[in-house]
Amino acid sequence: MDAPVLRWLGRVDYEPTWRAMQRLVDARGPDTPDEIWFLEHPPVFTLGMNSRPEHLLGTGDIPVVQIDRGGQVTYHGPGQLVVYPLLDLGRAKLGVRALVGAIEQAIVATVAEWGIEAYGRRDAPGVYVGPRKLASVGLRIRRGCSYHGLALNVAMDLEPFRRINPCGYAGLEMTQLSELGGPADLGTVSGAIAPRLLLALGFEADQSATSTWRQDVSSV
Repeated sequence: MDAPVLRWLGRVDYEPTWRAMQRLVDARGPDTPDEIWFLEHPPVFTLGMNSRPEHLLGTGDIPVVQIDRGGQVTYHGPGQLVVYPLLDLGRAKLGVRALVGAIEQAIVATVAEWGIEAYGRRDAPGVYVGPRKLASVGLRIRRGCSYHGLALNVAMDLEPFRRINPCGYAGLEMTQLSELGGPADLGTVSGAIAPRLLLALGFEADQSATSTWRQDVSSV
């Protein structure tokens, strides 16, 4: 099975990126290559399909976008690594729970490289360090294909998370790699997580996986 195309998109606006993911899923055929997009977004709150307005505590001047992934409300902003696996799940022989588990496993393995002990939770998807949340996971499956994905806090302003109940949990504290002894550079984190994510998803990969980065943003 061919490994997905890896794309580094840089900092891109949320809504056009979301629409580009939808177009890719809608246009897919049985031979369409899988892709994984690595990027960051300008400040934005996103509301999943199960979100409730009471979890917005006071968003201020940050825009709010209602979207089609599962889950509740979360925040994206500069310094957060966002990864969108655009996969044909039937071809990859992955169910939804296995996909979530693979994403969490890749994050846990990556941050362990910097001495950070993290874990996933079956009752509340994402990756945690102690009681604080380090990464969020939210997906949509349509036509047997996945989009949306993970958001890993690297070196960002965490204050906007206090304007919401993150992922629907009142009082949930967020953390980030740069506060836990990890790197603050998104490129470094992307290069570390890419091969681990490919392996967790069942693709062949090695530490040079990101040597094949494509920086084509035409699809966005």
